[in-house]
Amino acid sequence: MEKSNLHYWLALKMVPRLAVHKKLALVDSFGLAALFSSSKSHSSKLTSANNLTSNQLSAFHQPDWLFIERVIEASNACGSQIITFGDDNYPQQLKEIYDPPLVLFVKGNLDLLNSMQIAVVGSRNATVNGRENALLIAQQLSQHGLVITSGLALGIDASAHKGALITEKSTIAVVATGLDKVYPARHKPLVSKILANKGAIVSEFFPGTSPKAGHFPKRNRIISGLSKGVLVVEAALKSGSLITARCALEQNREVFSVPSGIHNLQAKGCHWLIKQGAKLVEEAADIIEELSIGKHPALHLNQEQQLLANKSQVAIEKKLKNDLCKDVLLASVGFEVTPVDQVASRSELPIDEVLTRLTLLELKGLIASVPGGYLRVQ
Repeated sequence: MEKSNLHYWLALKMVPRLAVHKKLALVDSFGLAALFSSSKSHSSKLTSANNLTSNQLSAFHQPDWLFIERVIEASNACGSQIITFGDDNYPQQLKEIYDPPLVLFVKGNLDLLNSMQIAVVGSRNATVNGRENALLIAQQLSQHGLVITSGLALGIDASAHKGALITEKSTIAVVATGLDKVYPARHKPLVSKILANKGAIVSEFFPGTSPKAGHFPKRNRIISGLSKGVLVVEAALKSGSLITARCALEQNREVFSVPSGIHNLQAKGCHWLIKQGAKLVEEAADIIEELSIGKHPALHLNQEQQLLANKSQVAIEKKLKNDLCKDVLLASVGFEVTPVDQVASRSELPIDEVLTRLTLLELKGLIASVPGGYLRVQ
């Protein structure tokens, strides 16, 4: 079987427990194809200079070419393309990070990988306000030429992707599974919309790979590595989104954070980031200004666009009700002051029923009546 550079990059990826920067140093020293020579002289040079283990040497001298061929076939079968570190269309932003993936599997628009991107991440258990903020800011950023990159997770990630799609702009989803799988499964329609809108789904994992806890931090470094900056919309103190923010700092990327109510546990991580020096973001203009993208038209949406965003978000909310409390009305009250008409719009209930049920929720101590509306306290 004739070997191509793709075969060799996949073989290099499979060398166990050897850091990426060491693998790339070996490529610089020996050349990619020469690394997999089985000659004794080559073996001696490789061993003496690099302190490789027996398992690592075996991976260089006897790669599993049959498995590698199956990976290529599986990638083709699920409609993805394989981009290697040595390819011209490999994302230049990723080449800047300490541990870039040697191989990327990509469905969709390859050209999008080298576009100017902003990552939008946050809690899977986001509040209704958090999801609305993510959708609106992502929508605004998309309108000004930034590609929205996120992780296809529930909550903030999904809202960010949908915000880009509202404007009929492309978005990138970086996932922690093989591209023949969709996780979570309920996001299959979202994946279809992303691809239909000339977006891209990206992974460094072989086809057939299922989601595992250790895969998500690896995914997060790619999300931040592809992007000029990372916006955290909602994140608890132990959120995986803070891992993405940490990766961004290590990669010399900008970190942005959206504040929220002080009683919102899902925002504690955002507030911590701001205390550490992340730029506080209230609207997309704050990010545009920091990235010095240049002069743009006013970032605020006109009334027609805002109405479209609100209608789209109402449709989203039907499927994203609060799992902690099944009361649709409580799920419509945020940790910031929420006007009664906004509660009615989110819950799609008649105003008289909204007023009655708000009173009952207040008596239960779940919300509080404040000037301008209601505030969730639990």
